Amino acid sequence: MKRRVWGIPILAFMTLPSLGHAQSPADTAAIRVTALDYIEGWYTRDPVRIERALHPHVVKRYQQHFPNGQVRLTETSGLELVQQTRRGGGSAVPVGEGRIAVRILDIYRDVASVRVDAHQWIDYLHIVKHDGRWQIVNVLWEVRRTDAGGGAKP
Repeated sequence: MKRRVWGIPILAFMTLPSLGHAQSPADTAAIRVTALDYIEGWYTRDPVRIERALHPHVVKRYQQHFPNGQVRLTETSGLELVQQTRRGGGSAVPVGEGRIAVRILDIYRDVASVRVDAHQWIDYLHIVKHDGRWQIVNVLWEVRRTDAGGGAKP
């Protein structure tokens, strides 16, 4: 009598639903391009490029710390961000110091989290695939601060 081993076919069958949601290399590349359009658009004063990266409902947030210990969360809309870019954006950053490092932290179906290490700040981007395009819906950023030893905090 022949014995059949069902474990492997059943295991393969159980993983099939998750395969339908795997990210394609094209999605990964498009997410990276969106992040680069955002940060390079800022540095090069290119409002068209930065606007292309933004979802219509994007909000950029920053937690501002004051010397008296007060903390305030500030918000910038997508329109304000495009206007700031048009007025000069990151063009004041000295040539060669316009740091750009993009790291995709996670992708799940039509959403992604991306970290952008820039000149003197770090941006965390939430990106969504909307109408077939990857666009930024949320930016939370923090200024690079130095510790007592003079080194930058990660």
